[in-house]
Amino acid sequence: MASLAVELSNGRRLAVETAGDPRGKPVFLLHGTPGSRLGQAPRSPVLSWLGIRLITFDRPGYGDSDRLAGRRVADAATDVAAVANELGIKTFAVVGRSGGAPHAMACAALLPERVTRTAALISLAPRGAPGLDWYAGMASSNRQAYASAQSGGTRLASALRARSRDIRADPSILIAELNSEMPESDRRVVADRGVRSMLRTNFAEAMRSHDAGGWIDDVVALNQHWGFDPADIPGPVLLWHGEDDVFTPVEHSRWLADRIPDSELRVEPATAHFGVLRILPSVLKWGAGHHL
Repeated sequence: MASLAVELSNGRRLAVETAGDPRGKPVFLLHGTPGSRLGQAPRSPVLSWLGIRLITFDRPGYGDSDRLAGRRVADAATDVAAVANELGIKTFAVVGRSGGAPHAMACAALLPERVTRTAALISLAPRGAPGLDWYAGMASSNRQAYASAQSGGTRLASALRARSRDIRADPSILIAELNSEMPESDRRVVADRGVRSMLRTNFAEAMRSHDAGGWIDDVVALNQHWGFDPADIPGPVLLWHGEDDVFTPVEHSRWLADRIPDSELRVEPATAHFGVLRILPSVLKWGAGHHL
């Protein structure tokens, strides 16, 4: 793996990691909410064997990336383009997981000449999506966070800052909080020692600085207009969802599939939010141009 800091034209810096084959097919992997560049991904030798050059980075306000208060989902396209330019990459695939999935779709919509394939895994639909009961089936912790963002954000910021301080002291706290709302299929995934270790590393890095700024900005951005219309996303787009997901209910991906013209939806039964960790290697391989 290689680490670098990419400076944007406005002086902001993004913390970036690359892994796998430096000459392989470039695939960006955009982390969840909260998350960091150190989240779950295949090991570098596996990526090299698959012929993939994987690029991850901390979204603004997470880890070592400078905060961009007031950012929109659409701003992810600017950041991804800047990282690609720094690395000398012209075209690339984008895969987003959970809170990273709308940001991946932003890249596809706003960088159509550069994005070759897009995968949105366990994604939310836009707030106010017509015909979708946005909160139906959603765990109470997420319902409360998104409702707080709608009411102005002050209560949200206070709550997430307090939680981030606890997570910095012990990242296992967030795992325990999530576990209390997980369906059984998620509990089986998270019971794995390696998965729990990865989650602790991921959450600790996400909260290491900025006093939950990235977390706050993600939740607010996901509650506002994304800055693009999903109907304008060019394909191919792969949508994947675990049918039993309570953190991001599956109806969100079904709504997206009905509106993105060149999209394929795969819903996996008896699987929930963290089931995405199992299928991620095959999705990255798809992003590199192979069949799923």
